[in-house]
Amino acid sequence: MSTVSQPRPPYSPLPNAFRAAVLSQQRQIGFWCSLASPVTAEIIGLAGFDWLLLDTEHAPNDPLTLLPQLMALKDSASAPVVRPPWNDPILLKRLLDLGFYNFLIPFVESAEQARQAVSATRYPPLGTRGVSMTQRSNRYGTVPGYFEQINDNLCVLVQIESRKGVEAAAEICAVEGVDGIFIGPNDLAAAYGHLGNPNHPEVQAEIARIFAAAQRAGKAVGTLTPVEADARRYLEMGASFVAVGLDHVLLRQATQALRERFTG
Repeated sequence: MSTVSQPRPPYSPLPNAFRAAVLSQQRQIGFWCSLASPVTAEIIGLAGFDWLLLDTEHAPNDPLTLLPQLMALKDSASAPVVRPPWNDPILLKRLLDLGFYNFLIPFVESAEQARQAVSATRYPPLGTRGVSMTQRSNRYGTVPGYFEQINDNLCVLVQIESRKGVEAAAEICAVEGVDGIFIGPNDLAAAYGHLGNPNHPEVQAEIARIFAAAQRAGKAVGTLTPVEADARRYLEMGASFVAVGLDHVLLRQATQALRERFTG
């Protein structure tokens, strides 16, 4: 008889358990959500992943689709992480007020861009986040001590996915407030002329450079790959937060496999 493991307690953003795990480089296994659906988010939230990425860069999400997904994840043990479409302070302000505490910033190519991302998530004097006294992040003004503790409970991960980003990796890793470095293997493959082949030796050599820069700075490293062998290799290299699947890919594979079992 199959058994179901006991669910873990819901993710707590204050204090931010996910950020603490990233900073201590504990292994955090994640999953990518791109279907823009609160139903699929709720189902995936039951699986017990450490974190779930809600994507707005390569998925049809916006604040109005993200909100019901966050609501669907309220009882989940998985930490919601959002990837905005760009490193834009106005977009980040809206996502912060919506209730996100964990951010993956795409296409960071310099220390200045990394500092901009960190600044956008912090209230003055540590940053430039605009102040709204009652928004969803502080449960519409009902969280005691929210403004005193929020700056220390926001997680900023920055994505290196270009040649410029690789060259500036050491400087990016040194930015205070950058909690982790996320590597985009497919974007790096394209950047180095090997589109669709992230395991090309040249691409893997550049990925190793990013790992080395992050490790020297004491920063956590993460990535996304639905290929199990690749995920395990990156974990062995020292990655600590790794997304191992994507909802739309898993749905396509499962439905195709089911059809093929009844075909022919």
